[in-house]
Amino acid sequence: MESNKKYVIGLDFGTDSCRALVVDTYTGREMATGVSFYPRWKAGLYCDAHNNRYRQHPLDYIESMIEAVHIALSDLKEEEIASICGLCFDTTGSTPALTDKAGMPLALCPEFAEEPDAMFILWKDHTAVREAEQINALINKRNLDYLLYEGGTYSSEWVWSKVLHIINTNVAIKDAAYAWVEHCDWMTGLVTGNTIPEQIFRSRCAAGHKAMWHASWCLPSGEVLEKLNPALKPMNPGSTEPSTWPQIPLIQRPPTSSLPATMMSQVDVPMIRVSIPGATDAPTAPIWASSAPTATAIPWGSPSLSAHSCVSSPALVSLVWVSVNRWGSIS
Repeated sequence: MESNKKYVIGLDFGTDSCRALVVDTYTGREMATGVSFYPRWKAGLYCDAHNNRYRQHPLDYIESMIEAVHIALSDLKEEEIASICGLCFDTTGSTPALTDKAGMPLALCPEFAEEPDAMFILWKDHTAVREAEQINALINKRNLDYLLYEGGTYSSEWVWSKVLHIINTNVAIKDAAYAWVEHCDWMTGLVTGNTIPEQIFRSRCAAGHKAMWHASWCLPSGEVLEKLNPALKPMNPGSTEPSTWPQIPLIQRPPTSSLPATMMSQVDVPMIRVSIPGATDAPTAPIWASSAPTATAIPWGSPSLSAHSCVSSPALVSLVWVSVNRWGSIS
């Protein structure tokens, strides 16, 4: 085996399952795959189809990720496993959850372990139709630019509608919540030990399309959020402090560091050097801004498509392959 071989793991969180894909960064060859279905979701827990409520427990994501990676690694040799140097995440969206000050979804707190409103609100959850109407009415009344890159209408499937619905209807969750996080950002933060709301790396793919983020104004102003619901303004520290939302391309290379031993000990990967912020929606692809060794990969999600199934392997292969291959100095 060549000494400079490097592999990466692409983790694709679909509606029903997590898929782990191991790719050779130099050839793009698929080395191994593993799929794990979310156990609680498969059992039909926490959902109410009649009322368009679809929630997923964060433990489903954690447990399925570990199992999927174990399955994939079982097909690799020890030296191949030792050559894995990076992770990439792709999730559905908008799939947010309300969190505590540590950035942990409230469903991981014992008192909210069985509370659907404390879990991730799946992309196809349509409980926030009224809140979407409220948001659109306010933005149109004030003639704001927030919908300029959102297709002109804010959806009940997107983060502000969903968070607003929860705090409008569940006092206990509203009082306990400190911030919110998208699924794609939380997974990256979880494995790198960086989930603090003010510090976590956020994906422009998710923020730009789902949260009305733009470099010109960052997120919606605190005044607008307060008008929607006074509890909404302080719930996301980054919304009123633009500096906490870095003005960076969609994907930024974080400082080189190994992942937390507690997480990696469960997936049996000895050392991961790079984990790049996640992206949402299945149609994801890389663009390179320059030929510099630290060039940045920019994925985008198609506004017209929802990532409702675990089918994005070609895009995921392309993203993780090109990303790590261009970062050839990783060791």
